[in-house]
Amino acid sequence: MVKLLKRHRLHTVCQEAHCPNIADCFNRKTATFMILGDICTRDCQYCDIRHGQPGGVDLGEPARVARAVGELGLHYVVITSVTRDDLEDGGASMFARTIGEIRRLNPDCRVEVLIPDFEGDNGALQKVLDARPDVLNHNIEVVRRLFPHMRAQGDYERSLSVLKHAKECSVTKSGFMVGLGETRDEIIKTMKDLRSVTDILTIGQYLRPSDAHARVIRYYTPKEFEGLKQTGLDMGFKHVESGPLVRSSYHAKDYSILL
Repeated sequence: MVKLLKRHRLHTVCQEAHCPNIADCFNRKTATFMILGDICTRDCQYCDIRHGQPGGVDLGEPARVARAVGELGLHYVVITSVTRDDLEDGGASMFARTIGEIRRLNPDCRVEVLIPDFEGDNGALQKVLDARPDVLNHNIEVVRRLFPHMRAQGDYERSLSVLKHAKECSVTKSGFMVGLGETRDEIIKTMKDLRSVTDILTIGQYLRPSDAHARVIRYYTPKEFEGLKQTGLDMGFKHVESGPLVRSSYHAKDYSILL
């Protein structure tokens, strides 16, 4: 897997964000491809992806992703990106091109996209939706109260608006982390907010990437995650993936057959 990624000059969020599930996913020949480089224009307090001023856009990247998907024989692929607030459409056109190239070379492959908020630009979002992804994912990440500190360049209502707009055209998915100091009431309120705009929900434990990142306030038990899963199912989510090591794309293919 690593050699293939290097050969095609591709990034994965698995590597850049130091995901704890990387060995499992790579052994399954699955990965979440990360387009538009490996430098993010935002600096969220929980994320280990580098931030700063990104380079130019690599127009050959969508075709290389599609070829890698074919070489791996994937029937389900997740495409994400760093946030690119420096680009006029936030990189939406590159998402659309990547979906198109995957479909052209791998017509039987289903495509999930994990997108940024495009600064609330519905025109940019529509570019992605017009490419007809099978699932559109946009993570809320944290409860409303924690947004100003954890996601200073984001906005809770804006993220809900992205999902609301997307739900008119696509299966929608979102997720958030626990362990950052949220209360149970805040968790339930976040789940209720997401239920009106989201079909699939993921909940995972926040793990501190380094001493420079936000501290872990609390570790939730597997039993507590099971309880949150049941709560979500009772609310009416089509599927809830909840556990200590759950991340937004972890085992996404396994439950896509439910949609």
